Amino acid sequence: MVFLDFEKPLESLFEQLEKIKQVGEEGDLDVSPMIEELENKIKAKRKEIYDNLTPWQKVQLSRHPERPYTLFYIERLCRNFIELHGDRYFGDDKAIVGGLADFDGQTIMVIGQQKGINTKMRQYRNFGMANPEGYRKALRMMKMAERFGFPVVTLIDTPGAFPGIEAEERGQAEAIARNLFEMARLEVPIVCVIIGEGASGGAIGIGLGDRVYMMENTWYSVISPESCSSILWRSWDFKEQAAEALKLTADDMLSFGLIDGIIAEPLGGAHSAPEEMAEMLRTYLKKALAELGRLTPDKLIEARINKYSSMGVYDVIPANVEAEEGSEV
Repeated sequence: MVFLDFEKPLESLFEQLEKIKQVGEEGDLDVSPMIEELENKIKAKRKEIYDNLTPWQKVQLSRHPERPYTLFYIERLCRNFIELHGDRYFGDDKAIVGGLADFDGQTIMVIGQQKGINTKMRQYRNFGMANPEGYRKALRMMKMAERFGFPVVTLIDTPGAFPGIEAEERGQAEAIARNLFEMARLEVPIVCVIIGEGASGGAIGIGLGDRVYMMENTWYSVISPESCSSILWRSWDFKEQAAEALKLTADDMLSFGLIDGIIAEPLGGAHSAPEEMAEMLRTYLKKALAELGRLTPDKLIEARINKYSSMGVYDVIPANVEAEEGSEV
């Protein structure tokens, strides 16, 4: 198991538990009372830690190396997954995976970012950072789903769109903007779930939907805490303060009306019980797809546009109102 900094009290308890189990096996002893006592201590300590997580700690959890990624959920939730490749313009971006799948008897188009489960695969997947061809591949799949009337499910987990010069040369901003334009008027249901990191345009490029959910220990923001700290304080040392100021947690996003719900995670995070997490995700997807499936394409698009048009807070100042002397405009 991998323990984060704030989980260190748990690490020593798990070490004690393993030693007791080992002693019991080697000495053929009944150590079940001691095991039960330690397991209760672990559960209590874990609850104490996870009931008081800071925004920065939630960011750390969203990046946990053992956290389930897109392909894990696809394998657990879907049958007969047929992966589709390429954008028909440039190439096949390995950071974006997607294809047709059977979800509880219903054909869906599932698309998501894949970070990779080890060092070699992370390099292969470019750490989940898509290039323009990745977003164009995703759009190609969405338009295919629209043609055949299949709902779209997107699983978001990215530190951002790839910031390299070659990505800009191939039209990174245009590719993300095009996805937003097309997703806003797609004639089939779209359900988006942030399963890890939801950073900037890299996330929103496949994140405009009729229902948008966040898992409990994820984040969603225009910028990462480290980058924000680097800009404001010229150092990454203030990332914790930046995470607090950015209001990037699932609770913050729900209070702002930017998402439609929070998917609770097992105690200890999604990585502590991935199978259980997958079943929780299944419940939300089934409910959302059932609700959206009752709407006509026109109603879907109208509700989607109204949803995003109503986000944010603003005031309109009449043109004929002049600022009083000394007042701020």
